[in-house]
Amino acid sequence: MSDPVDRLNAALEDRYRIERKLGEGGMATVYLAEDLRHKRPVALKVLKPELAAVVGGERFLAEIETTANLQHPHILPLFDSGEADGFLFYVMPYVEGETLQERIEREKQLPVDEALGIATAVANALQTAHDAGVVHRDIKPANILLSRGEPLVADFGIALAVGAAGGSRLTETGLSVGTPFYMSPEQATGDQVLGPATDTYALACVLYEMLVGEPPYLGNTAQAVLGKIIQGTPVSATTVRRSVPANVDAAIRKSLERLPADRFTGAQEFAKALADPTFRHGEQPGVEVGGVAPTWKRAGVAGWALAAVFAGVSGWALLQPDPVVTPARFESPFRAGQQPLGPIELTPDGSALVYVGGGGGGSQLSQLWIRSWGDLDARPIPGTDQARPGLDGGQIGISPDGREVAFAIGSPGPLRVVPIAGGPSRTLVGSAFNASWSDDGWIYFSAGTGGISRVPANGGEVERLTELAAGEFAHIHAHPLPGGEAILFQVLRAGDGSDSETWSLDLASGERRVVTPGSRPRYTTSGHLLFGTADGRLMAGPFDPDRLEITGDALPVVEGVLTSALRGDVAWSVSANGTLAYWSGQPGGGGFEFVWVSRSGQAIPIDPGETFEGNSGNFGMRLSPDGSRLAFSQGQDNTDIWVKVMPDGPISRVTFGEGREMLPSWNPDGRSITFRSERTVEGDSLGVILGGLWTRPADGTGEAELLFDGFDAAKGVWSPDGEWLVIRRAGFDVASAEAARDILALRPGIDSVAVPLAATGAFWEQAPAISRDGRWLAYSSNETGRHEIFVRPFPDVDSGKWQVTSNGGVNPVWAHNGRELFFANPGSREMSVVEFTATTTTFGAGPATRLFTIPSGEFRFTGLGNDDFYDVALDDERFLMARAYREESGATSMVILVQNFFEELKVRLQD
Repeated sequence: MSDPVDRLNAALEDRYRIERKLGEGGMATVYLAEDLRHKRPVALKVLKPELAAVVGGERFLAEIETTANLQHPHILPLFDSGEADGFLFYVMPYVEGETLQERIEREKQLPVDEALGIATAVANALQTAHDAGVVHRDIKPANILLSRGEPLVADFGIALAVGAAGGSRLTETGLSVGTPFYMSPEQATGDQVLGPATDTYALACVLYEMLVGEPPYLGNTAQAVLGKIIQGTPVSATTVRRSVPANVDAAIRKSLERLPADRFTGAQEFAKALADPTFRHGEQPGVEVGGVAPTWKRAGVAGWALAAVFAGVSGWALLQPDPVVTPARFESPFRAGQQPLGPIELTPDGSALVYVGGGGGGSQLSQLWIRSWGDLDARPIPGTDQARPGLDGGQIGISPDGREVAFAIGSPGPLRVVPIAGGPSRTLVGSAFNASWSDDGWIYFSAGTGGISRVPANGGEVERLTELAAGEFAHIHAHPLPGGEAILFQVLRAGDGSDSETWSLDLASGERRVVTPGSRPRYTTSGHLLFGTADGRLMAGPFDPDRLEITGDALPVVEGVLTSALRGDVAWSVSANGTLAYWSGQPGGGGFEFVWVSRSGQAIPIDPGETFEGNSGNFGMRLSPDGSRLAFSQGQDNTDIWVKVMPDGPISRVTFGEGREMLPSWNPDGRSITFRSERTVEGDSLGVILGGLWTRPADGTGEAELLFDGFDAAKGVWSPDGEWLVIRRAGFDVASAEAARDILALRPGIDSVAVPLAATGAFWEQAPAISRDGRWLAYSSNETGRHEIFVRPFPDVDSGKWQVTSNGGVNPVWAHNGRELFFANPGSREMSVVEFTATTTTFGAGPATRLFTIPSGEFRFTGLGNDDFYDVALDDERFLMARAYREESGATSMVILVQNFFEELKVRLQD
């Protein structure tokens, strides 16, 4: 039992039950757990193993006792602490809300009065702790929780307990506590004895950041930040933001004095100064005053302090620069509801990742997110709703200064540009997919006719650059080279990308020529060309941007990169400073197994060792009415319907069309399967899809029969009596970017026209499900502003309507017992159930009960509600799901971050 959660649950089985990981900080990993004795949610924090090894269990627990009795309205209390199976843990209340850090990141500057209220409340909490002899030592926005607008200081005294218990061993091992932007000078220089003035200093930094939008001392490295802190150069919030009162600015400056003796005597004195309009301190910023030490003396003090830092007097590990730059790899899991669903792109400085993710339960199905590597949480980028998910959805273009992002809605769809920090957007063209941004102000994109075009980033005339030649399917992933004289791009010769090539285009002469087989070309500042292969490898070779050719052997540098199902290119991005991010694994291309998942979330393979080939979306799975067979679709560019005899029987193919067949559902008699079949319009380079609903015997014999010839018919489900075929339309108005998903129904052989059941035209009505007794229609709709589950009588849908969920819901499935309805939450990835009662005319549902969280990057779940990613066993106790196949290595799919990748690149290409 090597998994930490399993070990902790086993060791704490009579006290706590861990539900999921919430995040990870510098000292501890945080889990959401249930306090079994008191029936309440708690935050259970587990000390990092390397820190626990240095600190020691007995000493840590003895020291933490001193903080357990702190009581103040703005101090988050300590519930419990202990040691379990080698883990040191402590328990605090689980608070719904956000951290001050999240608030600042979202709003940049807070209103002055609100910032002062937060700082005053925290100062009073600090005074209570200081009176009890407890110094926090790690005050920062991330440790201040906002619950119903009131601040709560978290992790109070934990840093003290760690520091006191670890003693000199922390310094010897290079470990310490504190966050550089908020460390006092005495903390930065490694003083072992820290007083209340350290906390007041940090709080002043926090207040400055609330007012200005950034900490008082910034730098590109930890050394630069701490160097400025030690020097103590005066700062002023008023000079940056004129609305900051003079007394507030003076109180901040006094709290940021380099010497503790020059600061306030206590946190309460700081709070009083914030409320006193007459308070002043020193001279106005930027004016030399009498009594200041001579330049040589101040320089000497600063020089001594910096020497102490760089000599290792500070115990903070990041102050010890490595003598040799080495690559470093990190797994970068994302919190529930924040997982990437499609393209990823690093910012130019490599400090953050922009990607397509879910809509977070809002009206949009997907949007762009940004995840800074310094933060535990990602945040949605305002104004980017309906960015297309799926790795076939193209690429994201980020401006050279990292302030704006270009993306396409749909594939193709409008090309938009929005500020990453939020602000007005602009639409550049009406039909595009893929986007990349050159350093000379052009945005390159794949046009609706298949070639490459470009448009000025601020808007203007579109310039056509390439036309498709004979045998070419599309031109995608344009990559402008430095200087703006040439571009690289990918030529697709097959829809699945199996025959992709990288070409160059000289913009002056118009000459284009093949550079190498491969996809998604990128020229790096290290002088290499990176490109992908359809089998999931990232290749690299030396490249001459003037001659537009590879000058040496191209070798594989990364294996096992996620490959797009429809375009065949690998999912990765590299920044100018040598940071690499890529999706590992193959969750959409041959690495799935079917599993039974219990109501508590435990997964067991149905047929161990048997796998099937998934794809990027809409593959669907459905059990036959008697549960003896499973219909599902598999494949990449040419998806077909297959049937498996449950649980460990053979698999046979049902459809053999040239297009994609998907989203199977069983006819009521269990003998035939209804499915969506697609075909491509001949002569269309982008592969415009026409659809229709067909049925065919489940044994694959006989001819398929057309049931509904709607071009956008995406899914069909039968009423239990076989009379009605309920249809979900799939549409998208490219010009207006409006959704057009509706639910219709017809009686095959009787009706010539389908009648609307849930069809607003402006919202997404999808995932229709008919109850086992045929009396009720469940579906999801975003008409309220987020996707929720609704129920209507069937087929007389106008006689009633009930909203079943209130916190988000997609993919409803009726239980066989006639009293439960299952669904998934698109934001939190939680599977839930509601119990219901029904009469002939009314329907009543109880509150939702959470069952388990669908693991990110492992279980198939898009969160969009448009695919059948699960079904329910006849006993209603198990869920049929698809999980990325894990061999003995246990590897799963996730984003991998590689720092200093160029160093690795040089070594690999030299070998």
